[in-house]
This record gives sequence, structure tokens and C-alpha cells, in this order.
Amino acid sequence: MGSSLILSRRDLDFLLHEWLDVESLIKRPRFTEHSRETFDAVLDLAQQIATDHFAPHNRKADENEPRFVDGRVELIPEVAKALEVFTDAGMMAGSFDEEYGGMQLPHAVSQAAMAWFQAANISTSAYPFLTMGNARLLLAHGSQQQIDTYVRPQLEGRWFGTMALSEPQAGSSLADITTKAEPQDDGTYRLTGNKMWISGGDHELTENIVHLVLAKIPGGPPGVKGISLFVVPKFLVDDDGSLGERNDVVLAGLNHKMGYRGTTNTLLNFGEGVHTPGGRAGAVGFLVGEQHRGLTYMFSMMNEARIGVGMGATVLGYTGYLHALDYARTRTQGRPAGAKTTTSNGASSAPVPIVAHPDVRRMLLAAKSYVEGGLALGLYCARLVDEEQTAESDDVRARAHLLLDVLTPIAKAWPSQWGPVADDLAIQVHGGYGYTRDYPVEQFYRDNRLNPIHEGTNGIQALDLLGRKAVMQGGAGLTLLGETITATTARAIGTQWAAFAADVDAAVARLGSVTATLWSAGDPEVTLANAHVYLEAAGHLVVAWVWLEQALATGSSDSDFHEGKRQAARYFWRWELPKVAAQFDLLESLDRTVLDTPDRWL
Repeated sequence: MGSSLILSRRDLDFLLHEWLDVESLIKRPRFTEHSRETFDAVLDLAQQIATDHFAPHNRKADENEPRFVDGRVELIPEVAKALEVFTDAGMMAGSFDEEYGGMQLPHAVSQAAMAWFQAANISTSAYPFLTMGNARLLLAHGSQQQIDTYVRPQLEGRWFGTMALSEPQAGSSLADITTKAEPQDDGTYRLTGNKMWISGGDHELTENIVHLVLAKIPGGPPGVKGISLFVVPKFLVDDDGSLGERNDVVLAGLNHKMGYRGTTNTLLNFGEGVHTPGGRAGAVGFLVGEQHRGLTYMFSMMNEARIGVGMGATVLGYTGYLHALDYARTRTQGRPAGAKTTTSNGASSAPVPIVAHPDVRRMLLAAKSYVEGGLALGLYCARLVDEEQTAESDDVRARAHLLLDVLTPIAKAWPSQWGPVADDLAIQVHGGYGYTRDYPVEQFYRDNRLNPIHEGTNGIQALDLLGRKAVMQGGAGLTLLGETITATTARAIGTQWAAFAADVDAAVARLGSVTATLWSAGDPEVTLANAHVYLEAAGHLVVAWVWLEQALATGSSDSDFHEGKRQAARYFWRWELPKVAAQFDLLESLDRTVLDTPDRWL
């Protein structure tokens, strides 16, 4: 296929094949039915469906957001049509077991395929994104009956799924949720309460919606230790798999967002009494796994979602970058510095494409470094999932799991911070036109602005990284990350990238010493008040390492593509990595400015 303004197929091929070597996975039992040809065919199909069915209604869905009419959600018809094509093509079940109708694709390949849909239309792609996460959680923690009842219809695309965590009064503080689950004599539970910000929480796209709901069973432990997880379907399911009574889950309202408008975002009431299955109030729920372990189960879905959110942020920045690059090559304005506005015979000299201006190239190179770095990070994490699940050695699996644990908050937060910056730069490249609705870059920015917020704000990712991941198992995860990075820098010795590698090595050493300084402060408030800067610095270091990896993978090829990779790597080394030193200086000072600011001064 030709070049696209949605995503770069050439870059995906480079990352998957020239760098991550996904073809080597076909030697493993799970992937023996696959080949380079089947992987490429899946990516071809994803690009085609995304181009023909997702991208065309991206603006229309933004301009015609879901409407709450007579207690139901109305969506533009193109959303349902696109998702029908998506599921009919087997995309929903791509990486799942053949037993459940899946293709058993490597996670890295299915993540790359999903990137096409996220870049083309982030709102429509959110429905299958949540459904796949819902199905994976039930496969990991649900009973066989729950798998047979709820997973199969989701992977067939007949039902969609959600994750219902937040509440109006609690937000990210899940310890404070109040949704209650009362046990019943028949082994079910009756849920009452409210859930807020539930994406895909109600619609008419599918026959049924499978909600995974966090709630507390009366008498359980306080705080997060008392949270359990329940399957709460919109319609109850009879023994033969057919739909029964409407469950007591009611759409109370829609949230109206700055971007991401095509995804219904809902306030749901459980146990309002509008529907009373069996004549009893409360939404019927089915316990997943054991009581009081709900948050542990839900985090298996949330961690997948966090990496997926990072990918979404990356590819929204990526499509913004591609649109800006195309605009800069075709828009003529001004003349190079030193050029005369008139020729020697007095005629006006022609204006040049704006890509000829150094500051425009600076913005494009910055955006390229953010989005190609973010895409590489996301696919590297997906490759770690494949190692964690299919590597022959238990030691390799364990190391992949530990490294993925450390990288997850970075893989969510770094692209969520810098993907929107790439879209901001795309608007700037377009000039005044970029700030209008005549060009799509303003929508990409609005859509992307959600990503630093959902699936755990970037501040929560910072607390997770510094407060948990950096010190878990005596710092084993951070040590493994450092060893992984320095294994790369060792390969750069004697190459043109040796100086870049030396700067990365120095940053790795400082990350270790700064972490020790922060945790030896003796005051958790001082330590965690600096968590956001720590996350930024660690993220920039990790992406610098990923760029060094990509630079080494270009080999000696002098194609424009590979030269572009090398130049973006140089940009990140010279312009971005130095920022980390100043952040480390700040962290080592154990600065108290934020802590010593009473709210009356704000």
C-alpha cells in the first residue's frame, strides 16, 4: 500500500521486523501457524479497514457526539458499520486463543494492527479496545461458566465490554468507592451505587454490554482490601445463552468532552429500581474470582489498558505529525534566509514550501522524535508481553514480567505527555489554519488531551513508578531496567553512536543515585512530591535508550528512511536527553517548594 497520513507502515515494518524480530516468534508452539506473510497480511488488512471505515467518520463523530434520547444513546450509523467490519475481519479476537475464535497473533503484531484503528479514529476504536481488555480479564480470572457466557460473544463482536471503576465522589481514589454488593441466597449479588466516566457504558451497537464493576461486599475489610469485582451484564443471560431480563443498570447521563467525543462516556446507576430482575431491586452481579481481590484482578486489565492508552496517545501524535509534514511540503510561504524577494531581472522570486524553513524542520523533527520514539516504546512493551507469555525459559518469562512492570507507568505517561506536544507542534506548523476546524490537527490535539488523564492520571503513574516500581523487590526492577539499557550501550561501543551511548550510561547511573537519594530523605512527602519530575526524567531516559536501539538497528543502510531514523535519534540525543540532567539536579536537591506552599498562597 502507498504512504498514508494515518500511520507509517514503513515504520511499523522497521520496528517489528528490523528491530524487534517478531518473525523469530513463529518458532514457538503458540505461533507456528504464522509467518512473516501472515503478519504482513494482518497489517495490510488493518490499514485497509482503518482507511476505508474508521478514518472517514472521525470528524463526523466529533461533530455529532452521542445523544441521550429517551433513556438511550444515539450514535451516528457509521460507528456500528465500522465495528461490524472490524469484528467480521477477526480483529477483535486477533491475539486470543484459537479455542475462542482467535488467530493467536503475537501481542506485538496485534498491537501494531490496533494502532491503525486508534490513529484513524480513536473514539470508535475505544469500543473494541475495552472489550478486548474485558475478555482478557475474564479469561485470566473468571470461571469457565463466565468465560463461556461472556467472553465468546465479546470476541465475536456481538457484545461489548466495559470497566466500571470510578465514582462521582471518588475519582481515582478507589479506596473510597461506595458501590455495594449484597450477597444473595442463589450465589449472585445485588449491586447498588453509581459509576462515573464509564466509556462505552451504554449504546445500541451490540445486543448486550458486559460491565466489570468494582464494589464492596458489606462486612469486608476497609479501603482497597475490601474491593471485589463483578460481572454485571446489561441484559441477564439465560442458560442457553439467549438474552433474558433487563438488568437494573440505568444510563443516568452522558459526559460531554473536549475530545474523544465519539465514545459514549456515561454516568451509570446500579440498583436504581427502574428494572427489577426477579422482582428484586439491585443490579444482578456475578463475583469474579474470590471476594476482596477485585482490585488485583482489575489491574490486570488496567495495566494492559495503560500501555494501550500510551499507544493511542502516540499514534494520535503520529497522525498529527504526518499531516503537518504533508502540509509543510505543499504549503508555500516566504523565502529562505538570505534569499532575495526579487530575481536579478526584477521579477518576484517564488515562495518556497515551508518545510524549507529551519524552524519548521525543528518542529517536525521534534514531533518525529516523540512519536517514533513512543511507537517504539509501545511495541517494545508488547514484545515483552510475548516474552512473558511464550518464552521457553521460566527465567526469561520472569525477567520480561519484571521489566514490563517497571516500564508500564512510563509507557502510559510518557506518550501521554509528548504525544499531545507532537499534535501541538502540528497545529503550529499549520499556522493559523491549524487552529481552525478546516484541518484535522486541532481535533487530534483535543482527542489526545484525554490520555494524560484516563487509566490513572500521569501523576498517579508517577507515584506508581517512584513509590512502588522503583523500589519493589529491593529495587530489582530498576536494576533490571538499568542492565537492559547498558546492554544496548555496550553494543554501541566502536560505532558512530558511542558518544550517545556514553550519555545514556551517565543518565542510567544518575537515575540509580537519584532514586537512592529520594528514598533516603526520610520523609515520604518530600520523596513523592518529586515523583512527577522523576517520571519525566526516567521516561526521557528510556526513550533515549529506545532511540539508541533504533539507531543501531538501521545498520549501514543509506536509504532516506534509515537516514531519517538516525537524524531523529541525533535530535533526541542532542536536544532532549540533556533535559534529564537538570531534572536529576532538582530531584537530588530534595526541593520542598511545593510542600512549603500553603493553599492560601496559591
